[in-house]
Amino acid sequence: MAPELQLLGLAVVVGIVQLGWAAVAARRQQTLAWAAGPRDEPMPITGTAARLDRAFRNFMETFPFFAAAVLSVAAGDRFSDLTLWGSGLYVAGRALYVPIYAAGIPRVRTLVWAVSMVGLLMVVAALFV
Repeated sequence: MAPELQLLGLAVVVGIVQLGWAAVAARRQQTLAWAAGPRDEPMPITGTAARLDRAFRNFMETFPFFAAAVLSVAAGDRFSDLTLWGSGLYVAGRALYVPIYAAGIPRVRTLVWAVSMVGLLMVVAALFV
């Protein structure tokens, strides 16, 4: 199996961990009755829980593009050093982004996000070179 596909699988794991971490943090501020109910009325979260929720939402904005890019590379048999490094940068950036965002470190968070986006763009670029 191509390492890029393994990195795609690892990105899925990163997303699942983020989802769990954000949910646990949110439930510490929200009641279980609210969580089990219809959630018609929002129950806001703050602090670390809110940052974890935003980090997960940010992951969900970029992951579909990454998945589509890696699967397109696989379908076109376009694997290369560019796709390997790009996939690695994306996954590493996304994995580092969460604890940095949770800790509330602003500028480093943006830099790490940018690294993950460069990685994503590297994979996309391989489709056109």
